[in-house]
Amino acid sequence: MKLWKRILAVAVVAVAAGVLLYFGIGSNRLASLEVIPDNALISRPTINLWYTDEALGDYLGSVALDFSEEKNVRVIPKLVSGLEYLENINRDSLQTNTYPDLYIISNESLEKASLSGLVSPIRDEAGAVNESNFSRPALEAVTYDGKLVGYPFYFETSALVYNKTYMEALALSALEAEADALAGEEAMQELDENGEPLVPDGVGNNPEPETFTADEAQLQERIEAMIPATIDDILTFANSYDAPEQVEAVFKWDVADIFYNYFFVGNYIDVGGPTGDNTEKIDIYNLDSIKCLMAYQDLNQFFSIDPEEVDYDSVVREFIEGKLVFTVATTDIVAKIEEAKKNGEFPYEYGVTNISNINEELQTKSLSVTNAVVVNGYSQKKDIANEFAAYLTVDRAQNLYERTGRMPARKGVTFTSPQAEAFGREYGLSVPIPKMMATSNYWVQMEIAFTRIWSGDGVSDTLKALSEKIMTQVTGQPFEEEYIEEPEKEEYAGEEE
Repeated sequence: MKLWKRILAVAVVAVAAGVLLYFGIGSNRLASLEVIPDNALISRPTINLWYTDEALGDYLGSVALDFSEEKNVRVIPKLVSGLEYLENINRDSLQTNTYPDLYIISNESLEKASLSGLVSPIRDEAGAVNESNFSRPALEAVTYDGKLVGYPFYFETSALVYNKTYMEALALSALEAEADALAGEEAMQELDENGEPLVPDGVGNNPEPETFTADEAQLQERIEAMIPATIDDILTFANSYDAPEQVEAVFKWDVADIFYNYFFVGNYIDVGGPTGDNTEKIDIYNLDSIKCLMAYQDLNQFFSIDPEEVDYDSVVREFIEGKLVFTVATTDIVAKIEEAKKNGEFPYEYGVTNISNINEELQTKSLSVTNAVVVNGYSQKKDIANEFAAYLTVDRAQNLYERTGRMPARKGVTFTSPQAEAFGREYGLSVPIPKMMATSNYWVQMEIAFTRIWSGDGVSDTLKALSEKIMTQVTGQPFEEEYIEEPEKEEYAGEEE
């Protein structure tokens, strides 16, 4: 599913659920808020929270009830349609008394929300939104025009996922070969200058061969050493790997979706500066980004992936079926694999690690989307709304993943799954999706550029055209880049897979 569709997908799914909730058919916990007699709440202020992700329903209802009991404040979560989400918030804020005091929104929409007056700079009385509790990408994602305008709630990003069972078998084989070689050396040392055993006949000669067993810590250390640190390492691995029969590809990912490709250029393309809102800081067309995309294009000769045939769901399915050793996936793969393991469909172990760099020179950086809790600029209860937002995103973040499958943006959360925890580390290294309205179609255009480059189009020409199109939109006048010659391609070592 495409990036912009992934961001909107939850909203579309929520339409039907939103209708049900509107007519009073929701979770029991949320319904319990609606049946409390009005006369029991006369002295209690009420704040409204809007959200579009159905998976958050029970969790938000539970947190709202706990906050209500602790603070004597009534919090009403409301599941609504994501279609024209901000437009509906704006309309209700201007025309009704039922508007949300706070709402959950993707960081890419924060400029639009801010310019509409639907965002109020946070009043973080407890100082909770800081580097102790949140990573740099989380804080940058909720910053607009130099101000913190939201509380980081949960995130999405991509990481490298690998079949640990395959890696363990490879590591065990390597350790066994090393042990055999060492035993051979020791045997040679026990021969005299004439090649005769130093030990008399019948004394310890021809001992029974011992079955090789590897120390668990030693095995884990070797597995970690074998995990490719760069795309070049993956290519080297692919050239030498004696794959099991069921393995169809060493490395495969959705080359048709920018979300799984963007890491190739994420470290060298700047769209909006660190906080993604500065039109003066746009740098798409440069030598490093060209080098990265040339390396990306070269991969097509090693991993023949048809953009017309591949999609994310099919890649995940192939990984679960044991057909892939490595892939690039988003946080949802953890729940999908765990479900497959319960059903007996995934008889393997797996791991998640940071996205590999391209090579020793070119670094990578994944794209991330942060969903934030934002206080409505029209709210008359901003203090209470801010207090609940901090309570939700900081104090109650621990159980978010277990209850909803959404990865909390807050640092220091412990997971029962080390794979889920690994996505948090990748998030801390990621680049937040920009929030500038002037570059809203950048992702569509970048995805088109990636597809063309994968299919063989000139890298410099394609990237130059993309940059000129985006800069023309931003500046409002024709823009032309100075052409950058492509450097000579560095041939990868080894033969094609």
